[in-house]
Amino acid sequence: MTQPDDEIAAIRDGVRALCARFPGAYWRAKDRERAYPAEFVQALTESGYLGCLIPEEFGGSGLGIAAAAAILGEIHQSGGNGGACHAQMYIMGTLLRHGSAAQKSAYLPQIAVGSLRLQAFGVTEPGAGTDTTAIRTTAELRGDHYIVNGQKIWTSRAEYSDLMLLLARTTPREQVAKRTEGLSVFLVDMRAARGHGLTVRPIRTMLNHATTEVFFDDLAIPAANLVGEAGRGFRYILDGMNAERILIAAEAVGDARWFIEKAASYAKERIVFDRAIGQNQGVQFPIARSYAATEAADLMVQRAAALYDRGAPAGKEANMAKLLAADASWQAADMCLQTHGGFGFAEDFDIERKFRETRLFQVAPISTNLILSYLAEHVLGLPRSY
Repeated sequence: MTQPDDEIAAIRDGVRALCARFPGAYWRAKDRERAYPAEFVQALTESGYLGCLIPEEFGGSGLGIAAAAAILGEIHQSGGNGGACHAQMYIMGTLLRHGSAAQKSAYLPQIAVGSLRLQAFGVTEPGAGTDTTAIRTTAELRGDHYIVNGQKIWTSRAEYSDLMLLLARTTPREQVAKRTEGLSVFLVDMRAARGHGLTVRPIRTMLNHATTEVFFDDLAIPAANLVGEAGRGFRYILDGMNAERILIAAEAVGDARWFIEKAASYAKERIVFDRAIGQNQGVQFPIARSYAATEAADLMVQRAAALYDRGAPAGKEANMAKLLAADASWQAADMCLQTHGGFGFAEDFDIERKFRETRLFQVAPISTNLILSYLAEHVLGLPRSY
C-alpha cells in the first residue's frame, strides 16, 4: 500500500511534534545512563506510530513501509533514535506474511495497543555472524513442544521485549540439500521463558543500544508458536530483512539530514578571522557534498519502499538503499564534527552522541561489505566470493 505524498508529509509533521517533547537533553541523559527511553517508546505507542504496519482489523493503521520509513526517518532527523523500538516494524513483515490466523489474532491486537512488545529478533550467533545459514541454535520437536538449545548475540531490546522472533535449525545442516533449508521461525513468549530455559545478558557498547546475548537451555516452545512451515524460516526472515534494511536506511537519511542542518547552521553563525566559517569553500563544499549524497540515498530509500509496498522484489533496492544511506550518514557525521571543531566533541552539542550512533549503520544490521558482495554476485553476475 503506497501512501500519497500529503499523507507522508502529515505523518512527518506529527512525528516531529512528538519528538519536540523529547529534546537533546532527554537523549543525552539516556545515553549517559545507558538507559532505555521508555517514555519515548510509550509516546510512540500511544500515538499509534509503532502499530503503523499492523492491519486495521487488528487495531493498527494498516500503512506501508513508506509510512514506517517516514516515521523512523523523522525521529532521527529530529535528533532522536529509533533503535529502541524500530524492530517492531521490520519484524512485523514475517508475522504478517507468514503467521497463522490464530497467531495474528492472539498477538497483533495486543502489539497494536502496546500491551505486548515484539522487539527482539534472535538471529545472529557468535560463531556465525552474518552467515545466517551457519547458525547452531537447534529446535527439536518433542510431542507438542519444540526444545530449543543454543545462543544468540546482538539480540537488541531483549530486556524490554515480551516476544522474540527466533530463527533456529530444525533439521541438521548436513541433512538438507541447500544450506538455507531446515531453518524455522518461532514466536517466543519471553515473559514465560525467562528463568525457564532463557537467560538474557546485556552487552555494554559504545552507544546506548540495549543489546544482549541470549542463551537457550532446553527451552520449551509450544509447537503452535512455529511461524509458517518448519524448514522454510530462512525465506520468511528475508521479508523482515528487506524491510529492516529499508527502515534502517531511512534512519540513516534522517541522521544525515540532522548533521547537515547542524553543520550549515553553525557555519553561518561561527565567526573566525572576522568572517563566518561558512563563507569558506573548504567548509561549504563538504556540507554541499553531504547534502547531495543524502538526497540521492533518500531517492533509493523511496524506491525500495515503493517496491516493497507493492509486493514486488525489492532485495536489490533495499540493499542499495541501506548502503548509500549508511555511507551518506557517516559522511555527514564526519563533516559535521569537523565543521564544529572542538565543540563537536562536547556532549551538549549532541554531535558526538549522534556520531557514535550513526557509525553503527556501517556494520549493522548488515555490513557494507556484505551488501557489496550481494550486489556483485546477485546483481552483476560476478563469481561468488565467499
